[in-house]
Amino acid sequence: MTYHEFGTENQRVILLIHPAVVMWDYFEYVVPMLENDYHLIIPALPGYDPDQKDDFTSIEDIAEEIEKWLKDKEIPEVECIYGCSMGGAVVTKLLSNNVIHFKHAVMDGGITPYQLPRIITRFIALRDFIMISMGKLGGIKLLEKAFSTDELSEEDIRYEANVLDMISYRTIWRTFESANNYAMPEQAATDCPFIEYWFADAEKKDRKWDIAYIRKAFPGTRFVRFRNAGHGGLAPFYPEKLAKGIRKLCEKRI
Repeated sequence: MTYHEFGTENQRVILLIHPAVVMWDYFEYVVPMLENDYHLIIPALPGYDPDQKDDFTSIEDIAEEIEKWLKDKEIPEVECIYGCSMGGAVVTKLLSNNVIHFKHAVMDGGITPYQLPRIITRFIALRDFIMISMGKLGGIKLLEKAFSTDELSEEDIRYEANVLDMISYRTIWRTFESANNYAMPEQAATDCPFIEYWFADAEKKDRKWDIAYIRKAFPGTRFVRFRNAGHGGLAPFYPEKLAKGIRKLCEKRI
């Protein structure tokens, strides 16, 4: 993974984890709003890294690699970690590993492991794989309906087309297979005192099971709904809301 850093002169670290089917520059509008006060770290996840030709690995491997990188950089504590959708799955896994101390954490529409028989989860992964693959073949407008996203502009469609052209079919399959089925302990333990799960009103029904899972796994989680937004829409369409939400959360102290 390639790690992109901004505001390195600042002490407080914010780790931003992007969702699937985008690149690390998903946060390009958020960076200017936070880099003057925080040290921002944005990993380009495997399979979605334009600087490395590789395939997606797994939620577990990505979490482990991020932990190793932070330790190698002598960063034992992170002020806030934010992850959207598949990135939210990485946050969930990192919290449960409890290797790095996160003072604040946000899972924005975060994907949690399906509590269903394995055969059913593989059919769900296959459905998502086919939908994204159809987008790769030129039916990108289908993504709006399939994943409760905000309406895409022509510029957004060109961006997504470039991403889909870059990533492999193996990356597409592994992304959904792993995000739907990553391993979690029966009793998740984390020393993070402030956890929030964000979701857009347009995806409330889609996130029902995820919300129930997070409520059980991390009982102290605060749930925040954003109106007039779609899945994964804060960073590209409402970056000021994302930045404000992170700043507000970081004000909380024990």
